[in-house]
Amino acid sequence: MDHASFTEICLHQLKMSGVREGERLVVLTQGSDRLSYADAFMAAGQRLGARMYHMRLPAPMPTAGWNVGVTGLAAVPDAVEALKNCDMLIDCIFLLFSPEQFAIQAAGTRILTAVEPPALLARMLPYPELREKVEIAAGLLDKAKVMRITSPSGTDVTYKLNTYDTIAEYACNDTPGRWDHWPSGFVFTGGDDDGVDGQIVVATGDILLPQNIMVREPITYTIEKGWVTDIRGGLEAEIVKAYMASFNDKRGFGMSHVGWGMNPQARWHNFVPGEFPGGMGMEPRSFYGNVMFSTGPNSELGGPNDTACHLDIPMRNCSLLLDDKPVVINGDVVVKEIQMSR
Repeated sequence: MDHASFTEICLHQLKMSGVREGERLVVLTQGSDRLSYADAFMAAGQRLGARMYHMRLPAPMPTAGWNVGVTGLAAVPDAVEALKNCDMLIDCIFLLFSPEQFAIQAAGTRILTAVEPPALLARMLPYPELREKVEIAAGLLDKAKVMRITSPSGTDVTYKLNTYDTIAEYACNDTPGRWDHWPSGFVFTGGDDDGVDGQIVVATGDILLPQNIMVREPITYTIEKGWVTDIRGGLEAEIVKAYMASFNDKRGFGMSHVGWGMNPQARWHNFVPGEFPGGMGMEPRSFYGNVMFSTGPNSELGGPNDTACHLDIPMRNCSLLLDDKPVVINGDVVVKEIQMSR
């Protein structure tokens, strides 16, 4: 995407995020990654009269796997302090789950992560209806005490919801101390640490992230008291087990967040490995009516598990009930107040 076009979509984003004249915005990059993002955001912010800065960290050392919560900011405490003093941080390196992000948010800085390719950012721009419906959905989830997920493939799992808050993602951010991710569009929470029990069957065509692959042979998870106790299936099950074992951390088998997708602009069938190189799979996390469960850290929700071993698994054709009331049935949102125009 050329600079002028990229600047226009960043301008739309900053307007949706309430950026106004005189605000201090920092765009955070590292090494040579996403420098064009910094240029576009800087130009867009200047057009709104914001005070724009670009903070560029040294290139990271190569690592194996997706080590969530590990960032270059950990070695630069002065940079963290500087980011605490801005109004909005545009995170182009992915700070989620890191102590540094939590500290920056606690100081009142609002954070927007943008790491997906420009073409996907342009196709999944934030818009008012998405925010409105996601916030209504978050209210429903926040009041619930029990979530049950079933599927024709054999999923039947129950989450007790008495501990953690609900998080809404609608792809823009005008609220101090809050985090969001562009693109997105979903709601999630976490089950009680010992309150998730049952079986989840990841079916053919469901997606493994961060592996960025579609499942060909079903994967059966057995969950007892908030922990994965068994994983069975074919090749993809073996990939999951090997990936989790590589961290040598039993906490990776804890159940993390769970929720459903709300963005009708996201398409399950548009997710093809390699179509959006450099991204991290926000489209399959967001597509309308998907039910996504995660394993590993729950520190994002305020929980005690900060393992770096994390998987997100969006699933199709599931049903999700809150306190026995259907919200998603066979992959379609059925609550009128949160149904989206498609």
